[in-house]
Amino acid sequence: MNKIFSKYNIIRALLFVGAITVIIWLQPKNDERSYHFEMGKPWTYSLLTAPNDMPIYLDSIKSRAVRDSIQRSFIPVYERDINTEKSAVAAYATRINSTKDIGLSPHERNQLINSLRDLLENGIVDQSTYQDVKSGKLGEVRFIHDNTAIVIPTTNFMSPRAAYGRLDSLFNEPQFRTAIEMTAMSQFLIPNIILDTIATKRLYEEVLQKAMAPIGVIQQGERIIDKGDIVTPELYTLLQTYNRMTAGRSATQVDRHHYPILGQLLYVTIIITSLYLFLMFFRQRTFHDNRSLVFIMSLVTAFVIFSYGMAETFRSGIYMVPYTIVAILMVVFFDGRMAFFVYMTQIMLCTIISSFPLEFIFVQFIAGVTAITSLKELNRRSQLIRAALYVFIAYCVSFVAVEIMQTGTLDKISLRMFGYFGINAVLISFTYVLVFILEKLFGFVSSVTLVELSDVNNPVLRELSEECPGTFQHSMQVSNLASEAAHRIGANVQLVRTGALYHDIGKINNPAFFTENQHGVNPHDALSPIQSARIVINHITDGLKKADKYKLPEVIKDFISQHHGAGKAKYFYNTYSNAHPDEDVDPAPFTYPGPNPQTKETSILMMADAVEAASRSLKEYTPEAITALVNRIIDSQIADGLHNDSPISFRDVKTIKEAFISRLRTMYHARVSYPALNKEKKTEPAEITAGGNENTVNP
Repeated sequence: MNKIFSKYNIIRALLFVGAITVIIWLQPKNDERSYHFEMGKPWTYSLLTAPNDMPIYLDSIKSRAVRDSIQRSFIPVYERDINTEKSAVAAYATRINSTKDIGLSPHERNQLINSLRDLLENGIVDQSTYQDVKSGKLGEVRFIHDNTAIVIPTTNFMSPRAAYGRLDSLFNEPQFRTAIEMTAMSQFLIPNIILDTIATKRLYEEVLQKAMAPIGVIQQGERIIDKGDIVTPELYTLLQTYNRMTAGRSATQVDRHHYPILGQLLYVTIIITSLYLFLMFFRQRTFHDNRSLVFIMSLVTAFVIFSYGMAETFRSGIYMVPYTIVAILMVVFFDGRMAFFVYMTQIMLCTIISSFPLEFIFVQFIAGVTAITSLKELNRRSQLIRAALYVFIAYCVSFVAVEIMQTGTLDKISLRMFGYFGINAVLISFTYVLVFILEKLFGFVSSVTLVELSDVNNPVLRELSEECPGTFQHSMQVSNLASEAAHRIGANVQLVRTGALYHDIGKINNPAFFTENQHGVNPHDALSPIQSARIVINHITDGLKKADKYKLPEVIKDFISQHHGAGKAKYFYNTYSNAHPDEDVDPAPFTYPGPNPQTKETSILMMADAVEAASRSLKEYTPEAITALVNRIIDSQIADGLHNDSPISFRDVKTIKEAFISRLRTMYHARVSYPALNKEKKTEPAEITAGGNENTVNP
């Protein structure tokens, strides 16, 4: 019972329920989605008849034309602010009559007051309205007085600026201009013709409602559309009417609302359960790693949310969603098989919001396969650009194939879709940045990071080469051996290569205690076998401390801790056992802390490490001797059970042996013995060059 309700199981259960809840909660609840259809495409369902008498409305094209016509001919409603007009005239009259030293006679002052009154009576409007008047968009306006509409032209309307210009042209004498400036007459040129937004909107809606009234009726039981018929604009409008009518029926609320939600719940639950079962049976390590599971479920849920938003915002916007990013991320952080399964899970979850599910599945399937096969490893940014290009081509070709199959012609292919695919491809190219962010958030290690870590100028590798040159060369040789073997069995080559370079960094603390770094003096001669074993075994713990210091990823630490597994330091164990034949020797002081290799990559490293070290003790590098050595070392490890926790197979072991033998034969190939020159060749002085001894041969 405690095992069932463990922390890890609770987390997995919460992720399961949480993902389903979020996806269902964000599902479109619009009941108009009973049928999925699109203008210009065939009707994919069976014969549809009218359930009741249905009104026929103008289609979208005709209704748009009617709206445009009404928009052009509609006369808005304005109102004249009499109070503002009278107040402005009275205020200006008071100001001009009270201003001293203005230099105008009473008659001239009345001229200015009357000019202001005339301008206001003609009408002053705001600058925006005046621009419409000048451009011809607003030729007439409507005034409503006592429920009677009066239409007047706008030819006399002016803006405050235009009205001031009219005053300047009428009164160009110096005394008038001085008086206009002294009295700040421009302050009284205020708009008195104002748009009545409420009346305008009400009147416009009345006109529009009359224009959009039904133009006919379909009788109950009459044919609407049959399978294979092209959805014309008229049929599209009629189908929308059908959906609204069926959605509005209140006969059974359960059938209309609750059953679809129940179906969505079952659909999503089955898909998420399938993903869990795949991980449980075929990717157990990932399934039991909460960090990886959180990443996968968060990624899937996030793309579902993004898809809902794009589908609601843009028509066919779902095709702009870069679903292949999911496949690429899975390939980068996991493997191709998991990438395909998680990707298809993602696509199946998003299918329910697509207007044409089969088309959507086919197009996304081809794009996903293209992305996975074109990007096995992400080592360079150029690979993403190439993958994005391939995905774009896959989208275009698969979409054209579906359209031709459905419509039988190229004329009805929407060019807009190719633009959506282009946007999709551009978004895919940003995956490089996303990989970096997700690495930091979840602690994953991508191939890009592994390539950076394998740089020999990395601080810890540079320290290893300086302090332990022999160990550094050993690590390089192990890296070459392991990489070749990993390549042949389909393991992660870059991971093995990088892990091999770091597996012995713990030897930096005591380089002289390891054979490859010794120069004639062996400090173990002064120590007991137990003391020597302790120092040698400690290079594992020292390596892990060094890895923590340099903040190396966990996958690299696995190579440090597992490359000896729980094996023994056999040289010192055998030495001690031979020296104490009557003693029951405790193996604990001679045993590495482990654990044993948990992955194919760490198993390869353990084999390569032991084989490379043992190969240095061979007296002759014949094919027979190398083969015998490789078989003996690896078979001994298998017999000791060091690879029991690894998923490596006997077929893999056979292939690894062949790779090691081939590579060792290349590394230790026989060299041609150059014959000595018995008699020094005599040369003429003119033939002797300044380069030195021309008889020196570089092997």
